Amino acid sequence: MARRKKVYEGKAKILYEGPEPGTLVQYFKDDSAPTVAAPAALEGKGVLNNRLSEFFMTGLNSIGVPTHFIRRINMREQLVRMAEIIPLEVVVRNFAAGPMTSRLGIPEGTPLPRPIVEYYYKDEKLGSPLVSEEHIVAFGWANQQDLDDMIALALRVNDFLSGVMMGVGIRLADFRIEVGRIWEGDYMRLIVADEISPDNCRLWDMRMPEGPDGIPADPKPLADVYTELARRLGVLPSNVTHTTKPTLIN
Repeated sequence: MARRKKVYEGKAKILYEGPEPGTLVQYFKDDSAPTVAAPAALEGKGVLNNRLSEFFMTGLNSIGVPTHFIRRINMREQLVRMAEIIPLEVVVRNFAAGPMTSRLGIPEGTPLPRPIVEYYYKDEKLGSPLVSEEHIVAFGWANQQDLDDMIALALRVNDFLSGVMMGVGIRLADFRIEVGRIWEGDYMRLIVADEISPDNCRLWDMRMPEGPDGIPADPKPLADVYTELARRLGVLPSNVTHTTKPTLIN
C-alpha cells in the first residue's frame, strides 16, 4: 500500500492527504496539546478524542452548523474537508476562569452576563496572544464580515455544546474552536475545523455543591475528563481506560 503523504503534524494530531481531492485524513495522537494541563502522552486519549470530536461535529452538522467533518474512518482517524484555517483561536467564555480571573479580577466560577467571544492569534512562539478585532482586520487575518460570521458560528456552537453538556451533568465554562474557509464555486463560507474535544474545553462537574448565589463554592473540573465525558455521552469505545488530570484551555 502506498505511503500516505503527511501534510501537517501538531502536538495532538497529524494530517495526511485524503483519498479524494479536497479531503484530509486527521489522525489523533495520544500526545497532549501544549495548553492542556496533563502529562505529555496519555494512552488511549487519541481514540477517545476521535470519538468525542465525531460526536460533536456530527451533532453540529445535523443542526446546520457547518464543520469540516465527513466521517470517522477507524479508531484514530477521520476524513475531513480541506479548509484554509484562519490563524485565530476563537474562545467562548460562559464563566470566569483561567486568565480572565487574573486579568479582570473576577472570582473563578462567576457566571458571565452573556457569552463572551475572544480571539487569540495562533502563534506558539508568541504564546497565542489575545488580540482585538482591530488587530485582526488591520493585519488581514480576517475581514469584518468574517468576524461577524465567526461570532455567529461560535455562539451557535456554544448553544449546542452547553445543552449537550448540561444534559449529562457538566457545565461548559469555556471552549475554543478553529475556523476555516472553504469555497464552493465562487462562494466562500466559514466552517468549524480542527476538533472539539476535552483538549479545547473547560468542563466542570455540575454535581459539585453550589453556594446560595448559584456559583459553585469551589468549581471542580470534571475528573478523568476524557473517559468520564465519553462515558456520560455514551461514546466510550471498549478496551480504552486511563486516568488523567483535568484539561483546561488558556
